[in-house]
Amino acid sequence: MDKEEKKDKKNKDFLKMTGDHRPSMVTFFIFIFLYAVTVAFVIITSRSDDMIRFMGTEMHLTSLAGILASIANTILIFLVVFFNKLGFIVSLVLTLMQFPTQVLAVIRQHNGNSIPGIFGGLFTIIAIVLILRRNRSIDKYRSMEVSFLKEQQRLSKRLFEQTATALVNAIDAKDTYSRGHSMRVAEYSLKIAKMMGKDEEECEKIYYAALLHDVGKIGIDDSIINKKGRLDSEEYDIIKQHPNMGNQILSSISEHPFLSIGAHFHHERYDGKGYPEGLKGEEIPEIARIISVADAYDAMTSNRSYRDAIPQQIVREEIVKGAGSQFDPEIARIMQIFIDIDTGYKMKERIAAMEISGRSGLSCDAYRSRVSDGIIVTPYLKKISLKYTAVNREKGDKGAPVIILFDSLDGRYHEREKEIRELLYFEYAEIPFDGEAKLSGARKLQTAIHESRDKKTDGDREAFYEIEAVKYRDHALLRIDDGVILKEITIALPDSSRYVYIGFTGEKCRITDINVTKTGSLIDEDYITRIAEKISFIDDAPVGDLPNLQVDGHRTASTDGIPVTDGLKISFHTQSLPTARLLWHCPYICLFTSEDKKVDGENFREYALVCLDGENWDVDSAEKNELIVRKDDAFEGWDKWKKCNRDGIDCVLRFERSNDHITLTTENLGLFVQNTTTIPDGKQEICVSLSGDQCALTDIRISRS
Repeated sequence: MDKEEKKDKKNKDFLKMTGDHRPSMVTFFIFIFLYAVTVAFVIITSRSDDMIRFMGTEMHLTSLAGILASIANTILIFLVVFFNKLGFIVSLVLTLMQFPTQVLAVIRQHNGNSIPGIFGGLFTIIAIVLILRRNRSIDKYRSMEVSFLKEQQRLSKRLFEQTATALVNAIDAKDTYSRGHSMRVAEYSLKIAKMMGKDEEECEKIYYAALLHDVGKIGIDDSIINKKGRLDSEEYDIIKQHPNMGNQILSSISEHPFLSIGAHFHHERYDGKGYPEGLKGEEIPEIARIISVADAYDAMTSNRSYRDAIPQQIVREEIVKGAGSQFDPEIARIMQIFIDIDTGYKMKERIAAMEISGRSGLSCDAYRSRVSDGIIVTPYLKKISLKYTAVNREKGDKGAPVIILFDSLDGRYHEREKEIRELLYFEYAEIPFDGEAKLSGARKLQTAIHESRDKKTDGDREAFYEIEAVKYRDHALLRIDDGVILKEITIALPDSSRYVYIGFTGEKCRITDINVTKTGSLIDEDYITRIAEKISFIDDAPVGDLPNLQVDGHRTASTDGIPVTDGLKISFHTQSLPTARLLWHCPYICLFTSEDKKVDGENFREYALVCLDGENWDVDSAEKNELIVRKDDAFEGWDKWKKCNRDGIDCVLRFERSNDHITLTTENLGLFVQNTTTIPDGKQEICVSLSGDQCALTDIRISRS
């Protein structure tokens, strides 16, 4: 340890000692009690005529009075030493209380034995005054030194923060495609650390280690850092050197050894297949395991030179897939929770984009040269208004807007093949406001024309439109009103699972003043007239003890509750719907209670929600869930797992119940899942219900042993 480290450690130790470490008030009252007892013995011995034998010699008991008085004065001195001002006031009062008795004894009774007591009291007063002054001087010096050391620490921390920021800015200046990456990774890492229960000091260390995790890229050639497109094998080998370079740069900061840990090990993998050291599991420092997850999340959700940001759903799936292989499973689980909590952020971004579009306008030259961000259509009636202006069109050819109905993972229109494939872009229809609709992926489309409710006319080059949009399962309804006619378009969708987005476009026009209002009115099945038969994947399948269940979206349908007893076994056949594309598009198992044994019934309370892919969604309750997920030799990877679910598999759920513990066990395609739920009231009736996301559950059978 060098001189600077020793000095810093000494300063920190001193600051820890600067708190109020005086004895408690219990000790204060013990001192007062001892003083009172001692004074009482002084009074008794000073008035006694008894003799005592000490070391073979007889002596008057009164001779002990002086010794006891000295002990009493010593106690008063200790009060001042340990309790400062309070001790001084009490000691001074108690000492002064002795003087009247001692002075009267000398004057009236001519008792010279009281004279030493008077002088002892005076010396005690002098002593406690001197001690009080000394204590004040020490406190003043300590306060000055503490202030100085705190200021030193503040300046040192500020210098450290500025240095770290300068290094981060240097990294950002080199890598134009990941500007802000280090700051975002630091913020994500800090959130993970707080979720893990780390204290403030640990969180700060993790934050700065994450902030500087890519500092080694300073030593990588700019042409490699900013290459447009993927790196070749030689360039990738060079980029893999940045963890070692970062370690070399930061290891010289001996006062903060944790900094180099993040830079050195953030590319290690939990299964030991990472770099640069090939560490495995908990051999990897925890700081690096946290940064690894945060780094991967930001890398996937940010634009890169060779691709756009990956949609949140795909990112979540990659985090799930990487748990236990690339990532620490517990830390990956925390990141999944953050993603689940933040599912609305994309919609907020789209709404913000639409508001910007409403102010600045959407200018379209060629048809589909620009398409607005998607406005999602849901079972809640949505109203949209806009202004249309023709630009550079022949006189009398006003034209009109066009609606593109589509679905994609990011809620945006795409026409490049790669984006269509990666973002699962699917187009239902294009609907011109002034012409005939054209089907793409929808099953059927039906248009009805009515007289407008407003009965207004527009100029030769401008028009104002009111649109209503709503979706119920596999049907959508649009009403387009231009003040002259009202067009009502019913669309039969190919399934009930996909989302529906509206994108506006046109040709030689501007679309402005786009305003979207959600009415809050939730429609029912009768609101949209059905123009095509209902799509079912369960009607022709065998039926067991419970009705077959088709779950078109996240928990859109559930079975009735089945009381959980020890030895309960539930078997069923599951098949992902054709639209299923993510790991969690599979069955869910819900443990709950309610008055009518139905999910969301009266007094519904959920205790656990376990997904067949090994996830356990956190529920809003005090119950504890312990999840174990294990992959054995039969597990052939997540892609194979999803394929088998699309083809259909048979599942068996087994339950054990022992008072306040319920254990669920299932094993499918080499994936072992076990969840144990602890319930405070062990006598309470708990039910289990099957649900899921984009899957069909058939031949559901119940047995008990």
